Amino acid sequence: MDNKYDVVIVGGGILGTFHAYHAMEMGLKVCLVEKNAYPKGATTQNFGQVVPSGMNSKWQKYGRESLRIYKEIQSQFDISIRQNGTVYLASNEEEEQLLVELRAINNSNEYASKMLTKSECLDRYPGLRKDYVTAGLFFPEEVTVEPRIMIHRLQEFLGTHKGMEIKMSFPVINCERNGDWIEVESSAGEKLWAKKVVICNGSDFKNLYPEAFAHSDLEVSKLQMMQTKPQGNYELKGSILTGWSIRRYEAFHECPSFARIKQNEPEDSFQKQWGVHILFKQAVDGSVILGDSHQYADANSIEDLGYDLDMDIDHFMVEEAKKIIDLPTYEIQRRWYGMYSQCKTSDIFQKTIDEHIHIVTGIGGKGMTGSAGFSKKNIATIFNTQKINL
Repeated sequence: MDNKYDVVIVGGGILGTFHAYHAMEMGLKVCLVEKNAYPKGATTQNFGQVVPSGMNSKWQKYGRESLRIYKEIQSQFDISIRQNGTVYLASNEEEEQLLVELRAINNSNEYASKMLTKSECLDRYPGLRKDYVTAGLFFPEEVTVEPRIMIHRLQEFLGTHKGMEIKMSFPVINCERNGDWIEVESSAGEKLWAKKVVICNGSDFKNLYPEAFAHSDLEVSKLQMMQTKPQGNYELKGSILTGWSIRRYEAFHECPSFARIKQNEPEDSFQKQWGVHILFKQAVDGSVILGDSHQYADANSIEDLGYDLDMDIDHFMVEEAKKIIDLPTYEIQRRWYGMYSQCKTSDIFQKTIDEHIHIVTGIGGKGMTGSAGFSKKNIATIFNTQKINL
């Protein structure tokens, strides 16, 4: 019975780990497996910004539940959560109008936010250029995480304090029904058995059910990011999102003025070509993560995105960032790209195979913010909130 579980979760990123967390909270016997020695996908290659404010109304509900879950876990075990808020900085009247409209939407949703004047923005965020900002919208409840730390501490918490079984270096090569059980086999021949399997495989579509992914509407986004050297005594609190983010994030699509404002944007700019919007987030060591850009390829053509960093994109992002905030240093110590999968026509990819095998992926850029809340609802739906007895 040692290798038999209520559920095996395949994929140790944020989406898989929170499916495992909520299954444990339901009293289920859970095993979380990850193909690598440690998670190193999109969960560790992002800004670490948890921003329900940037999501549409449906996903903001998941994001707000995620905030509650993050803070509850942080109260028991340090997983690097810092409640220091999110600000959107408008650079002109159009963007400021969108902020006013988004605040009205959030007031009706009972989600706390506060308009900041230009002077308040300049006082709150040192180095912010007065020739850039016109106003801001601040969300005090939102948090940041350290993406290369958080997932490891969360799994340490689940393994050490919750007793979850976690198997790293367990690449799953086969997952199929064998009598009353689903048999999960690793490349080393180790086998697990489960009543249900949940597959949260990020952008790795090649090993399990490749035909399902080849015929899906999934695409993969490649994002370039970079990190400055530590900024000395300089402090930049929270998540800093700027005018291009206001024009990009889904939450603003619900604003009455959004469609008109988008119509006036040029289509042939470098910024539009590479999907650039400028974000800032200071890490615990004082360095600042900034970016990012977006390139896309279909799920079966990931290789078309290449493995290189485009230095023209990085140079463009640095020069644009300098127009927004005068950091003490823009000397870069680290550059990288991340990849995440998303759907072209829906908000997440879900497919059930043989009734008890559930694929859940393609959460896109919503992963760090939405996974904890979405997984709670999804794992309850999969199990109809009832424990399966072994």
